[in-house]
Amino acid sequence: MMILTGPNMSGKSTYLRQIGLIVILAQIGSYVPAESARIGLVDRVFTRVGAIDNLARGQSTFLVEMIETSNILHNATEHSLILLDEVGRGTSTFDGLSIAWSVVEYINEQNNARTIFATHYHELTGLAALYGKVFNCQVAVKRWENQIIFLHKIIPGGCDDSYGIEVARLAGIPRRTITRSRELLRLLESGRFSQSELARGIHHNINQGSLFDRAPSPVEEEIKKLDINELTPMAALRILSKLKEGING
Repeated sequence: MMILTGPNMSGKSTYLRQIGLIVILAQIGSYVPAESARIGLVDRVFTRVGAIDNLARGQSTFLVEMIETSNILHNATEHSLILLDEVGRGTSTFDGLSIAWSVVEYINEQNNARTIFATHYHELTGLAALYGKVFNCQVAVKRWENQIIFLHKIIPGGCDDSYGIEVARLAGIPRRTITRSRELLRLLESGRFSQSELARGIHHNINQGSLFDRAPSPVEEEIKKLDINELTPMAALRILSKLKEGING
């Protein structure tokens, strides 16, 4: 069983679909897009990918997700291939994590099926230390300045960040909202607040101005234009003196 972690938009779901299609192609005797492949017989391919509801039957997105997961757990065999994408995401964090964790345990102990479990619950990577058949992989990314670059490569090990705020920024969420999201994330990750204190802690910080919300000052704009590598010490002193005069008026 592979626990697959990585940022939003990095290609986890695409990777799962790719594996499913390759296995099906192999079963019908077709060529597969690989230099070599050792797949073995697969009796069925089970998938839990995407989010969909069934309002006509009064079934929410999460209920549909659980019904499909239940079908997998009841019917998969050791010869099956299971592709699970974000199981447990449709409910509260602790509920979802608990369900995802127990699903992984059940498949590992009861179904014994070949499985790829894509998730943002990074806590699940700890299962690799408990079960010999569970291992971690991640979709690689690279940080460059304040941006992330998707490398579209699967590498060993677990990822400890989903980069959700960076993806929100790429989608065009207003800068003020992104800045506030980062402030709240730091507050939530600090662990300083119990659940009852959390809202008060967030409210206490809500009216504090951020350095990043205001427009850049003329001094900042001048500094941005400078090429530090081309400045001599004397030129730097002259520029500093000029900036100081501008501040003093």
